[in-house]
Amino acid sequence: MSKTDNTVFIVLHVVAWIIFVGLSIEAGGLLVNFIFSVYNPEMLPKLYQKLDLREMYERSTMAYYSMYSFILVISVLKAVMFYHVITLLSGLKLNNPFTLPVSKQIYTISYYTLSIGLLSYIARQSAQWLQHRGIDTANLNAFWADSQAFVLMAAVIYVIAVIFKKGIELQDEIDLTV
Repeated sequence: MSKTDNTVFIVLHVVAWIIFVGLSIEAGGLLVNFIFSVYNPEMLPKLYQKLDLREMYERSTMAYYSMYSFILVISVLKAVMFYHVITLLSGLKLNNPFTLPVSKQIYTISYYTLSIGLLSYIARQSAQWLQHRGIDTANLNAFWADSQAFVLMAAVIYVIAVIFKKGIELQDEIDLTV
C-alpha cells in the first residue's frame, strides 16, 4: 500500500467522522424541535432550522406527525448509516480488504442507503399529496430532495458488496489451494 493510498484513507476516515457528527447534531436538533413543538411551540422560531410546522399542526395533526416522523426517521437513518461507514473504515485493512466482516458491513450500508432513499421518496410523495390538499409542505422538501440519489447510491454500494463477496470466495479458494 502506497503512502498516497494511506493518506487518502485517513482523510476519508476523518471526513466520515465529520459527516457523522454533523448528521448526529442535525438529528438531535430535529428531535429537540419536535419535543418543543409539542410542549412549548412559542420557542420554535429560536430553535434549530426554525422548523415551524404549527400551521400544519393546526390544519391536520395526522399530517404533522407523519411528516415529522419522516423527517426524524430519515435524519436518524443517515446518522446510523455513517456510523456504519465509520465502523467499516475502522475495520478495513487495505492490505487484506476481502474479509467477511467488511463484506457484511458493506451490505448493511447498502440496506441503510436503500431505506433512506425509499423513505425519502415516500415522504416526498406524501408531502406532494398534502400539498394538493392545501397543506403547505414547501419548507420540508430539503429533507427528502435527494431520494433518487440515495436509491442509486444503494445500487452502487450493493454491487460493490457483491464484488467483495466474490472476492472473499476467490481468496478462500486460493488459500485452500496453497
